[in-house]
Amino acid sequence: MFERLELLIGKDNVKKLNDTKVLVIGLGGVGGILAETLVRNGIENITIIDNDKIDITNKNRQIIALDSSLGRNKTAVMKERLIDINSDCKVTIITEFIDKNNIELLFSNPVDYVIDACDTVSTKILLIEECLKRNIKVISSMGMGKKTDLSKLKIMDIRKTSYDKLAKVVRKKLKDDGINEKVMVLSSVEEPIDTKENIGSYSPLTSYAGLLIADYVIKDIIK
Repeated sequence: MFERLELLIGKDNVKKLNDTKVLVIGLGGVGGILAETLVRNGIENITIIDNDKIDITNKNRQIIALDSSLGRNKTAVMKERLIDINSDCKVTIITEFIDKNNIELLFSNPVDYVIDACDTVSTKILLIEECLKRNIKVISSMGMGKKTDLSKLKIMDIRKTSYDKLAKVVRKKLKDDGINEKVMVLSSVEEPIDTKENIGSYSPLTSYAGLLIADYVIKDIIK
């Protein structure tokens, strides 16, 4: 199924993608399209993590949110979709909320690349710190809410982020914990739109964020 991709990057690089073990945590607006793009481009060993069920409010931005999937676990629906794309894909699912008490679940099997697309600040920080400690490559998606300008999405060191409240919190905690290494993140440099208490989301932006991260990871794997 990868003949068109092989024309661009060669069979050896497609094989490299086939063999790389990737973990994606969070299957929302960013994580869903991200996981699908990875599988459509050669990743055949993927672990997906999310403890949520699909809700009607997810339908504006999440690729797995359909009338037919409402109320089902996101991991189960995403696994079916990924295997339907590539039956050779080995998909491991973890349908749990990840915190310090069960973080070892993510590393019970070998993993080469971790992609964080979850919403919980404490989990993001824990995941980054664990990956750095274990020398596992990691990239984290920062705040996508209250923003609409696709051109302002950038992949950068977290220390260079701006207009991103989530990145600011994560950056400070990492600094307080004595972590000075480069941490790659996807962030928007757009000033947030004031929506008061509620956080609005725009599906072209979240989808593009997922595509940008998938593109970065694919190209990082094949260099």
